[in-house]
Amino acid sequence: MPISYLKKASKIPTTEEGKARAIVEDMLELLRTGKESQAKQYAAELDKWSGDILLTQADIAAAIDRVPDKLKSDIKFAFDRIHTFAKCQLESMKEFEVELSPGTWTGQRLIPVTTVGCYIPGGRYCHLASVMMSITTAKVAGVQHIIACSPPRDNAGIPDEVVYAMNLCGADYILQIGGIQGIASMAFGLFSGHKADMIVGPGNRFVTEAKRQLFGEVGIDLLAGPSEIAVIADHSADPEVVACDLVGQAEHGFDSPAWLFTNDETLAKHVMQRIPELIADLPDSARNAAGAAWRDYGEVILCETKEELVKVSDAYAPEHLEVHAEDLEGWLANLSNFGSLFLGEETTVAYGDKCAGPNHILPTRGAGKYTGGLSVHKFIKVVTYQRFTREANRSIGAATARISRLEGMEAHARTCDLRLRKYFPNESFELGRLYD
Repeated sequence: MPISYLKKASKIPTTEEGKARAIVEDMLELLRTGKESQAKQYAAELDKWSGDILLTQADIAAAIDRVPDKLKSDIKFAFDRIHTFAKCQLESMKEFEVELSPGTWTGQRLIPVTTVGCYIPGGRYCHLASVMMSITTAKVAGVQHIIACSPPRDNAGIPDEVVYAMNLCGADYILQIGGIQGIASMAFGLFSGHKADMIVGPGNRFVTEAKRQLFGEVGIDLLAGPSEIAVIADHSADPEVVACDLVGQAEHGFDSPAWLFTNDETLAKHVMQRIPELIADLPDSARNAAGAAWRDYGEVILCETKEELVKVSDAYAPEHLEVHAEDLEGWLANLSNFGSLFLGEETTVAYGDKCAGPNHILPTRGAGKYTGGLSVHKFIKVVTYQRFTREANRSIGAATARISRLEGMEAHARTCDLRLRKYFPNESFELGRLYD
């Protein structure tokens, strides 16, 4: 039986992107020339913020004092798990040196990026988890200068609990500025005095487009689009839990896809009935976001076999992928494309979003086919080095000269010729085009 859509999305994730490109390009050019004064102007116009951009240590201390102890405890609980997971990632990497042949030494070094800018979204929600996922991971990787920025909220600036989390996780500079102007401030070294070598963190389509346009001038983690969830469910799944989890991620925003892949039509129909009911019971902001997301981007795909389910899921490469099915080890072994995998009913995406440990800044829009999410590895340059003895030149020099001449690169070949004449003046070598 071919796969069938019981519900098909009317929009795709790139539907809302077109208008952002010209706006971002114009703003970045003005920010590049206008620098801090232009950034402050945009902050006043777009964020409605005319206060200081860079928080002082006194500002940070005052914000920390205002955070309730119970909230501090919960933030610390999440931080400890994220920090521990990041440390384990770091320990999985290693430097090495190996002698490939006598006198030919090659090696690998791990060097952290010097300066990183971490963007923390604002808007409807208070994104504490995004603070911890980006700043903590950069700190564990050994980044020297960490700049964090986030949109100020009303006249109060960045929420106190966000400032507390930024400080706990290791931010060296905290900027009260958001959007395109926030990304530009980190990229151009405004307010902090340090130009970011890399910018990470999720944001709206304008933030994402700013990262895209600056890529090359700075490194980026990935182009994170609207949050996505997919659930693979078979006959053993609880349809109520499946529906609840799909709605749980749809509240991220009006353009957040939620997909169900199943081989059980009865379950599929139950889930499709329950989702609108669950959405209707949400508070206004979440209801409006989740309702639009499910209406325009939600999909339900019916398959016949487990193999078809794997094929469909891998084709979508969802950011978050839950599996509510029998034989979880089999799914783990056979699924290939996803941002993060959540195995079993007991393992909801919300845990991973907030405090499970693995990073929640993940690939979207099919990028899980070629990359994973943010990790310690993203902040560390894996660089190589080489060292040869004179004796090693005898073999590698002659081979390199011959290959270079085959390629037509005579200047390359002559760097080898020179060394062979210098190191082995009484010897002759076959250095010409031997392969014709």
